[in-house]
Amino acid sequence: QVQLVESGGGLVQAGGSLRLSCAASGRTFSSYDMAWFRQAPGKEREFVAAFRRSGYIRYADSVKGRFTISRDAAKNTVNLQMNSLKPEDTAVYYCAAGSGGPTSLYDYDYWGQGPQVTVSS
Repeated sequence: QVQLVESGGGLVQAGGSLRLSCAASGRTFSSYDMAWFRQAPGKEREFVAAFRRSGYIRYADSVKGRFTISRDAAKNTVNLQMNSLKPEDTAVYYCAAGSGGPTSLYDYDYWGQGPQVTVSS
């Protein structure tokens, strides 16, 4: 079992920045691929970024160049730095852990609670 607890999120103006953090506990953090997904009202949950066990990193095209995923093995955390935010980035953001990755939500077994990110225009 893995427990994921997220922090960060909130309200920011367009062009601003936010940082999300996800703390993992339970089984060995290094055993899992870690990712961030997001879900806007009325839309399906979509892939944002992944940091695989191998060190491979992948981003959705919509966030490439603006978002940065990082992973701290010593602290068992995965972070998402979000810069140049746009109103279309508004969503609930979920941290996920799994072993089948990297971009399908069905490859992830454990999920955080999902902090809200709201970007005003």
